[in-house]
Amino acid sequence: MSNVLRNIPSVNELLESPPLRRLANFANRTTVVSGVRHFLDNLRQEVQNAAAEVDLPTPTELAERIARWIAAEETPNLRPVINATGILLHTGLGRAPMASAALDALVDVARGYASVEVDVASGQRSQRVADVERILKRLTGAEAAAVVNNNAGATLLTLAALASGREVIVSRGQLVEIGGSYRLPEVMEFSGARLREVGTTNKTRAEDYRAAIGPQTAALMRVHTSNFAIVGFTEQTSLADLVELGRRHEVAVIDDIGSGALHDFGVYGVEGEPMVGESLRAGADVVLFSGDKLLGGPQCGIILGRKQYIDSIRRHPLMRALRVDKLTLTALFETLRLHQSRERAEQAIPLLELLSTPAANLQNRAERLAPQMAACSAIAAAEAIAATTYLGGGSVPMQEIVTWCIALRPASGSLDGLAKALRNGTPSVFGRIQKDRLLLDLRSVFPRQDLELVEAVRRLGTAAPETDSAEPPVSDSPGDHIVEG
Repeated sequence: MSNVLRNIPSVNELLESPPLRRLANFANRTTVVSGVRHFLDNLRQEVQNAAAEVDLPTPTELAERIARWIAAEETPNLRPVINATGILLHTGLGRAPMASAALDALVDVARGYASVEVDVASGQRSQRVADVERILKRLTGAEAAAVVNNNAGATLLTLAALASGREVIVSRGQLVEIGGSYRLPEVMEFSGARLREVGTTNKTRAEDYRAAIGPQTAALMRVHTSNFAIVGFTEQTSLADLVELGRRHEVAVIDDIGSGALHDFGVYGVEGEPMVGESLRAGADVVLFSGDKLLGGPQCGIILGRKQYIDSIRRHPLMRALRVDKLTLTALFETLRLHQSRERAEQAIPLLELLSTPAANLQNRAERLAPQMAACSAIAAAEAIAATTYLGGGSVPMQEIVTWCIALRPASGSLDGLAKALRNGTPSVFGRIQKDRLLLDLRSVFPRQDLELVEAVRRLGTAAPETDSAEPPVSDSPGDHIVEG
């Protein structure tokens, strides 16, 4: 064993090898030195713990192995990817891409100082959300607005500010769980409000709410069940009926609409998403929704409604804990400016651009790209096929969207191996496995990425895809491998 340990090259010897010298040219030398030492420490420990004699690689092989290991360690998991899953609001892939106008403004504000809480004209302190509030009021008709880090934060803050120590009445059919950790009853408990469930899972009538209202009632709350659907023998109380009850008994009506559509998404074949303006016009006192879903902006939670309630929310101590920074406010403001014209929004906001792309356009692209991929040595077959996909992000889970895909079969190895190779390639490509094929869905791929997509497949070269994978393949299709969108 001692002879084996003495044969391990020194740190300085390895640093002079071509692979590590090349790595040090574009990576921090301190990082490379630290990586080599760490790798060698692990190797010595492995040799000492081995039950039998260990065959060391040559110094050149060892240097190459260390260089690959350091490069992998220094490559961040959070990186740009091509989303070929077809899911437009894929939670794992960052939901909605932001508009170029928002990104340009964000960079301008981020590179230096900015007038976040200073009025430029007077030089006096100002409210950081003033610009965003002004445009939200113009777009929706709300009396006032506030912005926090996400919609879960908006819900928590609103309940804490308006209902702590008192009851909030919610239909049993709307006690949602979103993702792996957000459950409405638990959020309500943490806020200090007391949950009062009414009705049944499938039927809740206005009379159920009326009978539950008492001296301790602070609010009636409606929650949009965006990530599931109850079908069949069902009945839910309308927002108009809740507003009428709220006015009669002088309690607030909170409407958590989830995804936050400013326009009617029915024109894109997506039905049933509540619209912000309609909720406010129906009389909801407070409306909550996300900024990074149907709005197509940065992650944030938007709170709109009557001024008296928004003022109470702003004064709550949690407001500072949940407030957003200059980057989020800048990106949100520019996104909202684009929404002032639906035509402009469709051209400039990536989500709407992808969603409004005609199926015939996707078909033409798929039929053009498939032969190019079929010619790649790692691919046995590539075929343009019609398919369906979903919006994702917890929105309208039962509604299919027409799309076109390129269906791939590997020349060797497994589909999982092919999917993993594409994910780990440059650029990283995420597709979905369905019916014994890897689908690259163009509904979520921008036309400017078409050549990159072909190049990613071509780079697989003649190497056989890996046959095993420690990770599940990414997909959002019901009935196949599923990762939440």
